[in-house]
Amino acid sequence: MEIKHNPLGQRFRGYLPVIIDIETAGFNAKKNPLLEIAAVIVEPDTQGLLQITETHASNIIPFKDSELDDAALKFTGIDPYHPFRMAIDEKAALAKLFKPIKEAVKRNACSRAILVGHNPAFDINFLNAAIERTNIKRSPFHPFSSFDTATLGGLVYRQTVLAKIAKAAKLEWDSDKAHSAIYDAEQTAKLFCMIVNRWKALEELEDKLQTEDKD
Repeated sequence: MEIKHNPLGQRFRGYLPVIIDIETAGFNAKKNPLLEIAAVIVEPDTQGLLQITETHASNIIPFKDSELDDAALKFTGIDPYHPFRMAIDEKAALAKLFKPIKEAVKRNACSRAILVGHNPAFDINFLNAAIERTNIKRSPFHPFSSFDTATLGGLVYRQTVLAKIAKAAKLEWDSDKAHSAIYDAEQTAKLFCMIVNRWKALEELEDKLQTEDKD
């Protein structure tokens, strides 16, 4: 993997954007369990353009005494106790996820990761609740700051629903794969990269025009 000489530590005020998507068995972060979590790491190529470099994901066993909402399970289509899920407990899932994120934070000269999500308040609440439950002391993520692709999509593409933003951005969207943590995280990551790279191109164009005006 080639990382540009000036890594992301200089781009987002010391934060490494990591795209997170979480599938759950309800909307209450204290009572309803995580069922799937996916993290997509993005880094600059040799031209300074943001790209996906790693994806990590786990299926998760509901924590003890958690409550499973039937409507949520029907919506996601997840059977929490299906043997082929190869699910692990949430502490092991978070440890597995955090290790490569910490490594990416270090190699990009960042201070910590920042969660990027589509309406990320949901994801960050569930992530923080799981961190608290499992007594993990060193989360790589900022505890409350995040980047929201719903807001960015509304600004750039005039849409806020992920599927509609993807269509406006001419990204593929497969409704049958949606509501899978990996698929949604990777599509959100592609969108985030497109928006950041588009802004970079606009900055470069503006610099060029200003230089021409001075000449």
